[in-house]
Amino acid sequence: MSRRIRALADLEEGAAHLMAVCPVWARELPVLMPLPLRLRPDGFAAIRDAVVSQQISTHAASAIAARMAEAGLESEADIAGAADELMREAGLSRPKIGYLRAIAGAGIDWPGLRDLPDDEVIGRLTALPGIGRWTADIYLKFALGRADAFASGDLALAEAARLLYGLTGRPGPAALVELAAPWRPWRSVAARGLWAYYRVAKGREGIR
Repeated sequence: MSRRIRALADLEEGAAHLMAVCPVWARELPVLMPLPLRLRPDGFAAIRDAVVSQQISTHAASAIAARMAEAGLESEADIAGAADELMREAGLSRPKIGYLRAIAGAGIDWPGLRDLPDDEVIGRLTALPGIGRWTADIYLKFALGRADAFASGDLALAEAARLLYGLTGRPGPAALVELAAPWRPWRSVAARGLWAYYRVAKGREGIR
């Protein structure tokens, strides 16, 4: 079972590890502290928000989430009983409507995921329609507080790593996993650091 991130003290412990193993983090991370916890309650709402955020900007995802809340599209029952037109008016694409309906009707035991190993949570989530590794990693990181979840397919993380390490190109998922190997078992803290660096470098959020 991986470490859990529950409080700022956990982020500080992870940051200390990053600064000890990497001179780049030792130089840059103090300027980015304190890192945000970004924790949210686990369950359907967290996976719903992650699906909504797939492959769109954080601004667009926030706007869709706000319209969904106004339309009462929040719980599994809400999604299961809503007309497609209502969900399209909130800004959801046809594929995402299908994904959310399927997830809402899958009968997932969300509390039962809390104490499972990371790999098993990932396996159960990615078996659902519309949930790939990125979405599962985001759920691990922010809903379950897992300390070593990373989301190597995240473009903002890759771009931040390119800038932070002065790389000639944006690393792909495999290269990013290799770069992040020394950061274990605190890659979730490193991800928060990279998103914070992205915000400073780009002037916008890389994650919602």
